[in-house]
Amino acid sequence: MRDADSPSVNRRAFLRATGVAAAGSLAGCSTGGNGNTAEGTTNAVADERARELAERFAPTVYFDANERWFPTDPRPYESDAEGRTVVDGFDAFEGYTRRSDELGSPPDPTVFFRAVEYENSPLAVVQFWFYSAFDQFTTNFHWHDWEVLHVFVDTETDEPQMYVASAHSPAVPNNEYIDPDPETVPRVLSELGSHSSTMSLNDRADSFQRVPTDGLAADITNRALDGLDALTEIPVAYGLPRDEGTRLPYLVPELDGRPLYEHDRLPSVEASSLVADELTVRSFADLTSPPTNLPRRETGLAFDYRGRETGADDGRDDAATATVAYDLVPTAEVEHISAFAGPRLGFEFAVPQFVEDAIEKHITTTDPPWTQTRYDDPATDITEPVHRATLAERYEVVGEPTGVNSVIASVTEAVRSADAPDDEGLTTARPAVEAVAFLQSDPVAVPTFGGIAVVRDVAPGEHRLTVNGAGFAPHSEPVTVSGEDDATPAGADGEIPLVASGDAVKLGIDADGTDADLTRLRVEDDFAGTLYDAAMDGPDAVYVHRGGAFTAEVRDAEDDVGAFRVNPGEESAVDIDRPRTGKASLAEYVADLSSETADAVRAAARDDASGSANAVGGLARALEAVGAAAARAAERADAGDRGNADRALEALDSNLERAAARLEDSRDGLPEPVAKATEKRFGQAEKRAAQALDARKL
Repeated sequence: MRDADSPSVNRRAFLRATGVAAAGSLAGCSTGGNGNTAEGTTNAVADERARELAERFAPTVYFDANERWFPTDPRPYESDAEGRTVVDGFDAFEGYTRRSDELGSPPDPTVFFRAVEYENSPLAVVQFWFYSAFDQFTTNFHWHDWEVLHVFVDTETDEPQMYVASAHSPAVPNNEYIDPDPETVPRVLSELGSHSSTMSLNDRADSFQRVPTDGLAADITNRALDGLDALTEIPVAYGLPRDEGTRLPYLVPELDGRPLYEHDRLPSVEASSLVADELTVRSFADLTSPPTNLPRRETGLAFDYRGRETGADDGRDDAATATVAYDLVPTAEVEHISAFAGPRLGFEFAVPQFVEDAIEKHITTTDPPWTQTRYDDPATDITEPVHRATLAERYEVVGEPTGVNSVIASVTEAVRSADAPDDEGLTTARPAVEAVAFLQSDPVAVPTFGGIAVVRDVAPGEHRLTVNGAGFAPHSEPVTVSGEDDATPAGADGEIPLVASGDAVKLGIDADGTDADLTRLRVEDDFAGTLYDAAMDGPDAVYVHRGGAFTAEVRDAEDDVGAFRVNPGEESAVDIDRPRTGKASLAEYVADLSSETADAVRAAARDDASGSANAVGGLARALEAVGAAAARAAERADAGDRGNADRALEALDSNLERAAARLEDSRDGLPEPVAKATEKRFGQAEKRAAQALDARKL
């Protein structure tokens, strides 16, 4: 269903450039080490050697021009809390903002480092930890933020083995690069507001390339995902969406129902202290369509290690010269801080009202690095299975990859099709903005990248996936993760089409008061095909585009089928409140569809000036005959007369054949959109008539 103009990546070119086959599934390990065999034991590298490694691999870090919170030292904001050293969120945010305004530059630019080595192995890892006083993003915001870059080094060859840059959470694949050039100083690109990190390792210093392009190598070596056609061309890693031509709207943090900058404990913080207004929306739900005027990413400040000799970089022509020098400080100097505190913040995260246990507030929290598993065992942060397998082959201390379940989908936008009659057909296209997704069983929202939603480390069982975006009506569906396959596609064949809020109509299904035990709902548009296909248990609903013409199909516990025609038009909601399955339902659907199509054909014939009016009129009469035969079959099924119902359905099949022949004779007299719509509806009618004939239930 993907729109022809939607950009895609040439998978063959990608595989040729990387020289390897795509991985068969998502695997690897979450930050907590779940799902993989145990790693080896690590010990801290001696101070002098640790600093030597840190100075050698100290990254250059590029920031967005709209960034507000740069890597700094949290110690100026320490306080005592009942004998424990803490950094309070108000103190850090207020103090950092005030000092930044006074200095006119980022205060205390600092990167913390730590180096560990695995016992009985030449594998060592130097970590670079970046602390920011605040985090503001599309899916979350919170006091304090810690991000990390891991550099895996072989101490015998003195060569780097891999870089791992942290994405948003364990639910999002990290940005990784295996076997980097040992002479290349690593570059980190920091995402605006969230500080999620990716790599820049090719000759374009301050931008990210997911795949080889314009003679440049890719900046990650994560592999594509087999098993879902829409994803086989996309290396699975978060990347840097705004650098890839997509847009991310930011939200304003609130505390106690008011914007955070109005709080009396933040006198130095103003609206301008947050991400710029032109990148911000106040609520996903208040927009009738996705914003299209959000600025693209622009490079702002670059940070480089203060002790690096001028010109000591690898000789590449950087697009920007580092303008801020940072200090390298051992993490041991801040390990005395026992907590980074602050009250829970909130914002509106709209979810469907018909989801009973909807989660309307979402926020993440930040733990000190020294309380995290990856602090002592960095290999647990490897999320790419091929990378983990490569290191496991080289070093016994790294565990082999084992399956980690993931829920995956391609998120698109349902829009009107130019090939369909007005308000009678859709197609899907790349959305104007990135979306966010979360499972209600573990409500950590994750952003899409390039329209791809990947939620990693999902427990086997029943889940509900919600996908939302600025200006879109939210999508919600149940998802079953079996635990047998590493990747579980959500949506219709792995695609979730969102609908702009201003065009959204709620289609509700409620079998209460009937004997139907409905187990599945499928919604098809005449032109776009299947847009929704998921299990149901009790009343359900889905948002559809008012510009479509739909078939709602239900199945019951006995696998009998029912179908219903839905033309929402200007309605705000459409309810199918007594759905049933079996012959009568399906025959009634064919009758409704035939009548609708006959009316459309007659309307087209009145405007016809081609001399084909007779043929078009014959098509309309043939469609009416189809409708009459279908209505007779429905009446007989309702009366419990199986034999005569089946005979009427057999006659219906003959009528459909004659009507299809009439369509071929009439095409010159019909506008092409009407002819295409009629042809597609014939396909639906034939399918439902065959289902009716086979149905066990009357």
